This record gives sequence, structure tokens and C-alpha cells, in this order.
Amino acid sequence: MLISPAYAQDFAGSFASYGQFLPIVLIFVVFYFLLIRPQQQQQKTLKARLANIKRNDRVVTGGGIIGLVTKAQDGTSEIEVEIATGVKVKILRETITTVLTDPPPANDSKPAKG
Repeated sequence: MLISPAYAQDFAGSFASYGQFLPIVLIFVVFYFLLIRPQQQQQKTLKARLANIKRNDRVVTGGGIIGLVTKAQDGTSEIEVEIATGVKVKILRETITTVLTDPPPANDSKPAKG
């Protein structure tokens, strides 16, 4: 008789209102672990690879050009890349999208059969 039924209903209702936010919080947690965190890890590894570029590494630029690094100095943002025999260009380190780990293809010029 000292506690009215309205207080008891309000106490249970306050927990129910917090329960409405639970799905939204769960969605943010899932997005973090499925989208945001893997992307951050990829960026971290690419940044480390870009910092460790050395001569004779094969790289892919943002424009899709594959080249062989001929000159790379630490502390500079420019890298000299050979994109064809005798054709060297200077590119920015930040424009490199991939550092290829496989060796360059051998230039086996075999005569065509025919």
C-alpha cells in the first residue's frame, strides 16, 4: 500500500526502453568487426609495405601500371619505376596500390611455331 502499482510498471518499462537500443548497438558492433577493423588492418599492412619498398620490387600504381622499382630512397615520397624497357618514370609512394611479391616474368622470346 505504500508502493503504488504505477511505480512497479515504470521500473519494468525503463528496462524495456533500453532494450530497444540493443539491436542498433549490435549492428554497430557487427559492422566494426566485419567492415571497419579488416579495412584498418589492410591499410596498416599496405603502409608498412610502402615504407619498405626497395629496388627490384614490382609495384602496381593507382592507374594500374605495373613496374619495377629502380630507385627508392628512404624518407622521400618519390620512387623511380621502370614501366617498359628504358622507360623510367617518377611516381609518388602514396600512389602505389600493391607491392607484388612474386618474381618478374622471364623474358623467354621463343620463335612462334608455325
